[in-house]
Amino acid sequence: MSGSYETITVADQGGGLTILTLNRPTVANAMNTQMGRDLLAFFDSVNAEPLGHRCIVMTGAGDKAFCAGGDLKERQGMSDETWQAQHLLFERMIRAFTGCPVPVLGAINGAAYAGGCELALCCDFLYASETARFALTEVTLGIMPGAGGTQNLPRAVGERRAKEIILTGRPFSAQDAHDWGMANRLCAPGKLLGEALETARRIADNAPISVRQAKHSIHYGLQMDLASGMMLEIEAYNRMVPTEDRREGIASFNEKRKPVFKGR
Repeated sequence: MSGSYETITVADQGGGLTILTLNRPTVANAMNTQMGRDLLAFFDSVNAEPLGHRCIVMTGAGDKAFCAGGDLKERQGMSDETWQAQHLLFERMIRAFTGCPVPVLGAINGAAYAGGCELALCCDFLYASETARFALTEVTLGIMPGAGGTQNLPRAVGERRAKEIILTGRPFSAQDAHDWGMANRLCAPGKLLGEALETARRIADNAPISVRQAKHSIHYGLQMDLASGMMLEIEAYNRMVPTEDRREGIASFNEKRKPVFKGR
């Protein structure tokens, strides 16, 4: 699977756990057109066959950058039409990413700037290296966040703080991200991936239909009024009742053994 992509690597860890690595370390994993194509293809493949995955850990190659954002060298001299065509590709990729039913845990190993910060914000939750840095710098370049940043950041840190971050373009630390609720955990640089994989493995060991339905209920329920969200939750819950996994979960509890979930 990893041989199918030019700018990302995909490593199967077994049991439905996958590491997705942004792999352009010589340019701080900056996102060029090909990375947009590769990420779109990856998430399209997951969305088409979600049973093949239980949890994805997303990180960057090297120890200095998660993703520096869009590749500005590639964009130098682009015509308006070419720029917009590239951005349409990025928009399609972001929709595939945010629509992914499988949990994605971000392991932010270094700088996550501009589009890189937006990729981080698309993850379901983040663990960050203590040395990571974040920024949405687009307004300093005559553009604005266009890969979900103006929507996902306020949902993570609140409207007023998001306005300060986006309108100034000022970087902030991993500690800030943690204090503001954007990052769930800070990790020593050498332990980041291990801690992320430990949590991802725990998710992957749970019943996959239950995990996907719970993610769906949380994500879409927050976009509704409470009564509608409660109705969505019950619809998601009722999907569990006729499954083999639900019967296996109850049987394993009563038999005092670890459940073996099959996603059925």
